[in-house]
Amino acid sequence: MNSIEQQIKNLRDELRNHNHNYYVLDVPSITDYDFDTKLKQLQELEIKHPEFYDANSPTQRVGGAVTKNFETTVHEHRMYSLDNSYSREDLQDWETRIKKLVDGDVQYACELKYDGASISLTYEKGLLVKAVTRGDGFQGDNVTANIKTIKSVPLQLKGDYPDKFDIRGEIVLPFDGFNKMNEERIELGEEPYRNPRNTASGSLKLQDSAEVAKRPLECLLYNLTGANLGVNTQYESLDKARQWGFKVPDAAKLALSIDEVLEFVDYWDIHRHNLPYETDGVVIKVNNLQQQEELGYTAKAPRWAMAYKFKAERVSTKLKSITYQVGRTGAITPVANLEPVELAGTTVKRASLHNADQIEKLDVRVDDIVYVEKGGEIIPKILGVDLNLRPASSEITNYITECPECHTKLVRKEGEAQHYCPNYMGCNPQVIGRIQHFISRKAMDIDGLGGETVALLVNEGLISNYSDLYELSKEQVMPLDRMAEKSAENLINGIEHSKNILFQRVLFALGIRYVGETVAKKLAKHYKNIDAIAQATLEDLVNVDEIGVKIAESVVDFFDSEENGLIINRLKGFGVQLELSADVLLVQTELLKGDIVVVTGVFESVSRSELKKLIEDNGGKVGSSISSKTSYIVAGSNMGPSKKAKAEKLDISIISEDEFLRKLK
Repeated sequence: MNSIEQQIKNLRDELRNHNHNYYVLDVPSITDYDFDTKLKQLQELEIKHPEFYDANSPTQRVGGAVTKNFETTVHEHRMYSLDNSYSREDLQDWETRIKKLVDGDVQYACELKYDGASISLTYEKGLLVKAVTRGDGFQGDNVTANIKTIKSVPLQLKGDYPDKFDIRGEIVLPFDGFNKMNEERIELGEEPYRNPRNTASGSLKLQDSAEVAKRPLECLLYNLTGANLGVNTQYESLDKARQWGFKVPDAAKLALSIDEVLEFVDYWDIHRHNLPYETDGVVIKVNNLQQQEELGYTAKAPRWAMAYKFKAERVSTKLKSITYQVGRTGAITPVANLEPVELAGTTVKRASLHNADQIEKLDVRVDDIVYVEKGGEIIPKILGVDLNLRPASSEITNYITECPECHTKLVRKEGEAQHYCPNYMGCNPQVIGRIQHFISRKAMDIDGLGGETVALLVNEGLISNYSDLYELSKEQVMPLDRMAEKSAENLINGIEHSKNILFQRVLFALGIRYVGETVAKKLAKHYKNIDAIAQATLEDLVNVDEIGVKIAESVVDFFDSEENGLIINRLKGFGVQLELSADVLLVQTELLKGDIVVVTGVFESVSRSELKKLIEDNGGKVGSSISSKTSYIVAGSNMGPSKKAKAEKLDISIISEDEFLRKLK
């Protein structure tokens, strides 16, 4: 290494160390002036010697990269949501469920739930290679250039870090920095930002990373994800992350019982107001990572974690009017239009009234003074009415009888809370809503086509259902508002690429009522193609695993519609995937059909998630706990004694990992 290269390396190492001391440890070891002098010296050397360029040099934090379109990136490990609890009883019930599913004592890692923008950072060989927003949990936006400007995000790690891993956290904007930003905006005569959370989230999508660098954002990390991480507990992983250079909040506590968890909750419910960041609750995780694996996940959230939300803020304001919205399924949602009021850091102007029963229960009326709360400090809802302030001229709210958009008479099925507009094909919001669902990220994921453009296409008479998308031409969409030639090309190309989307996602995209992602996968796997689903009877559908009568009725109704049949035939003609692809069918067998298999312990040849996938791919069902319905147990090392005792009591056979793999040949 020559002297210039060595000088550059030494400066980088020194600046990284000073940066860590200042922004992560909060113990500056050099003056700002001296830091800036050394940074300028490094910049000059790097300009003169571009052969020694390093994407993770401290000089890259100043930003400058401009991103016109943020690339959509699939998460290697899904980012799940968390289940919420709002009472001590909820947490105690959660503990009861956990103890039925795992052996041995259960300890908990308690952490504060910071309110910011979720992020997943990927490190390889100690270097930051990728930063992706949460998105829908399966994929998000690559915002690496912007994240590199945040001083508390290490660009290069130190210590005994794994070769490759993801670390999840929250991008937050401290109150002091937020207030300073607003003071500057007010001085310039600009509108102040509404709250730190939204400002932090919006910062990640700024096109100019130099602008992001000017914002005092911080990154608080809390969860390691990957294989061979070298840790056994969540609490240990937090300590390891600190050693590697991450900013990990030190409020975390190890609780030996749910009573100690509740002590942590009670303490921070009072002291959270002294924190430098927004926080809306506590996250409680089963501490032992093996127990976490045993507990696994539901379709949406880990069973081993729970978010406890602090009691929401409540205010009162005037209800000015009630309007009604029509959803893509025809469901009618009444909306309260309020006198604007500040609530939990945002200005609230509207709140959901849910349905006719809720309006009747609250006896809510126009001109009432109502109590408003943010449920989980996110969605505004009306809790009640101040009857002492009700005007003498007040009139009872009568729920509408006709669709507010197409004036069709509303229907309400027995046992359902909501009213519906039955004008499936002719009600504009339903038509637009279905197409917007069809193009959405979890469905057909059509690049270049957003919700506003869909509404324009429908209102201009260019499309009336989602199959019409595949007949659009560049010349047709070019005249649309804000549509240039390049964006028109991207839209048409995005529609063409959607023909490669897998069948289970197409089935979800069709917008069949009650058929979400999980149900769509079950139906696709069972029936293999759209024609088989269309011909299935109510009795056939109910016999499919986890398909109830309500879902089955909805599927039958959808395919009984002549219009839907015509749309699906058009989709076939355009080449949309309406059957399972050959490579998916190749790995699927019926070897385990009818078997309910419980997986427990630590495995060597394959991971727990791979084992579960093998069971499902071969027609079996993964059981969450041992019961009389369990066919057999696949056990790795460290199988819990109580599970073993229960299996012996119920006379359920236990096979090894190798025996199971041989069973599948």
